Amino acid sequence: MSAIVDFPVKPEARPYVDAFVDHAWEPQRLRDPRQHAIARFAELGFPGRRGESWRYLDLQLLERDPLLPTCLPPESLDAARAQLAELDLVGGGPRLVILDGLYSHQLSSTGVPGGVWFGATEAALAEDRGDLFHAVVHAVQNDTTHPFAALNAAFFCDGYVLDLAPGITLDTPIEIIHLASGAAAGSFHTRSLVTLGAGSRASIVETYTGAGRYWRNDVLAVRLAEGAVLNRTVVVEEAAEAVHLAQLNVRLATDARFAGFALLLGGLRARHEASVTMAGEGAHCRLDGAFVVTGNDEANIVATVDHAAPGGQTRELVKGVAAGRGHGAFQGRIIVREHAQQTDAHQLSRNLLIGRRAAIDTKPELEIYADDVKCSHGASVGDLDEAALFYLCARGIPAEEARHMLIEGFLREAVEQIDDRAVSDHLLHRLGLRLGRLEG
Repeated sequence: MSAIVDFPVKPEARPYVDAFVDHAWEPQRLRDPRQHAIARFAELGFPGRRGESWRYLDLQLLERDPLLPTCLPPESLDAARAQLAELDLVGGGPRLVILDGLYSHQLSSTGVPGGVWFGATEAALAEDRGDLFHAVVHAVQNDTTHPFAALNAAFFCDGYVLDLAPGITLDTPIEIIHLASGAAAGSFHTRSLVTLGAGSRASIVETYTGAGRYWRNDVLAVRLAEGAVLNRTVVVEEAAEAVHLAQLNVRLATDARFAGFALLLGGLRARHEASVTMAGEGAHCRLDGAFVVTGNDEANIVATVDHAAPGGQTRELVKGVAAGRGHGAFQGRIIVREHAQQTDAHQLSRNLLIGRRAAIDTKPELEIYADDVKCSHGASVGDLDEAALFYLCARGIPAEEARHMLIEGFLREAVEQIDDRAVSDHLLHRLGLRLGRLEG
């Protein structure tokens, strides 16, 4: 049953509002937030390039030819199994597969030790835990710069939840695989939650890939209690016609540590956004990443770290490569509140342009209201070192191979910020495959 719309609707939002269905089978405490969220999206509409937060990503294709939400599993799993076989995954630990926006128990193996809850968002909400419900549904903001978080809250069908009791340590990475089968064009809205109790530790490796034309709109909330440690690595290898929008919202308690890495390698439009609040004293955060764009693709990495407590530390290193007519961008913002004394925060963006038609924008920012801090930022955009290229060619290395060696060496520094050698080797392998298809 379609919902009755009695609120103002922006023209570009109309197809998505018309597709909204009032889920009569759901409890009222979930239906009400969904209805509020679709009204919020109708009010906000699509962000324009005139707005500072979204100025580097062109989403007019979603306005001209809408990709409406779907929550239908594919009729066959054959394509998904073939996709999994090609991914060269890390392996060894629990694995959860989300296929066309829905948890696939046939493709997943989610066995975990005691003290850990790991499974689909839909199953977690069905357990009727009030704290978990609130964290999943209400954790991520729906302000004017995040209209797609509101759309996600209205339409999400599934996702994953990882919940560790205090003191639990997972020795092997948990893998989350987001697949698009290519069975039909549409959009997938997944909403997930990771909560780590005091002193617990975990590592997550997420892969996004698929076939066909689709829009993935992903939201993840992370909540780390005192002394908890989470490492999260993301690899985006979406299909050539795909749009990938991902929003990560992290909140760190006292002495908690979060390390996030995003490698953007595929998709017509890709945006990875991380918002981190350093809510507890002595919290540590690493936000690193890299992107490779070519053709007419666009990729954005957006990071905001809000130091709201004393003694926090942030490190950011983002590297980008643009070839063809590709357009990449990094937007980084570090905020230090007045009472967040003794903050230590450093941000660096370095980028390579391959060819005259490629473009990269970089916009690091510091917003400091405290006086006892150590903060810095830097940015550079340049070309390949011609002297280094000549040196390699003079020693018998073919020009194309020498070029790829220099690009991979440039990006390797960012990837090697990952502590887990198996994970960094996996990313370097995926990066090497991508660079083999890079146009000049």
